[in-house]
Amino acid sequence: MSDKITEADLDIIQRIIPHRYPFLLIDKVRDIVPSESAVGIKNVTYNEPHFQGHFPGAPIMPGVTIIESMAQTAAVMVGVTLDLIDRDLLVYFMSVDKCKFRGKVVPGDVLELHVEVIRAGTKIWKFRADGKVEGKVVCSAEFAAMIDLLDEPK
Repeated sequence: MSDKITEADLDIIQRIIPHRYPFLLIDKVRDIVPSESAVGIKNVTYNEPHFQGHFPGAPIMPGVTIIESMAQTAAVMVGVTLDLIDRDLLVYFMSVDKCKFRGKVVPGDVLELHVEVIRAGTKIWKFRADGKVEGKVVCSAEFAAMIDLLDEPK
């Protein structure tokens, strides 16, 4: 089934990763190539809770939430790759490296999260990602994550 999925809407996303409002930070994942890459879409809106304090009068999406959006995109791609839809999946950050911020992300922006696999494993994966707004890179990073299936016998 997973080799036929190239796009994940909110329903599929929520059947793969456990994140929910206010911490579900992607709206769609498209261009999924299992074990290789995916593009997450985050429609940035003013009513998100972090904009109340970051920063009043000049709302900017916090860098850590951009990186988390990248990680959620990666987790959905891994979930499709390993056919983990409707499984009890958790994904844990292990490292974030080479992170750079090059521009602001503000309400009204469509943040595209271009994620590529550097190394795929059974439980540990490494990724490279670029966050883009209107084709311009606003953030780039490498990160590693551990996949934990809670419904799998230990």
